[in-house]
Amino acid sequence: MAPKTDPSRRVVADNRAARFHYAISETLEAGISLTGTEVKSLRNGKATIGEAYAGPSGNDLMLFNAYIPEYLEANRFNHDTKRPRRLLLHRRQIDKLIGATQRQGFTVIPLKIYFNERGRAKVELGLGKGKQLHDKRESAKQRDWERDRARLLRDRG
Repeated sequence: MAPKTDPSRRVVADNRAARFHYAISETLEAGISLTGTEVKSLRNGKATIGEAYAGPSGNDLMLFNAYIPEYLEANRFNHDTKRPRRLLLHRRQIDKLIGATQRQGFTVIPLKIYFNERGRAKVELGLGKGKQLHDKRESAKQRDWERDRARLLRDRG
């Protein structure tokens, strides 16, 4: 059985390790403020968000350390590859996320960058706490068991 995918969302970058390193308690969708060459580069699908995180900068929430490569067809008007990018959220959402990071020890992690059905670049953010080593071992054990169980069921029938 294939995993269910939403045909209206074209995923550009996926942070697969985030769910292994963090216990994600809540997810939300945010817009991202990009330049023209960044959007064209994202449409080529070469972005990396493995080391990225979101944090406060003044009154805004920014996406730091996300790598969007230069657009090769652009000349001198290209963008900086790892510049901080502003996340577009409602004020209450920003205040909630900043409060969670400062008071409760949570981290805001980007899980995916994708284009929605209207062609807008969106970021799926996860609010999570870092896992301890024993939690990571438990996650690996659960993942291995699911893989073995699927193999056994497939071989059986």
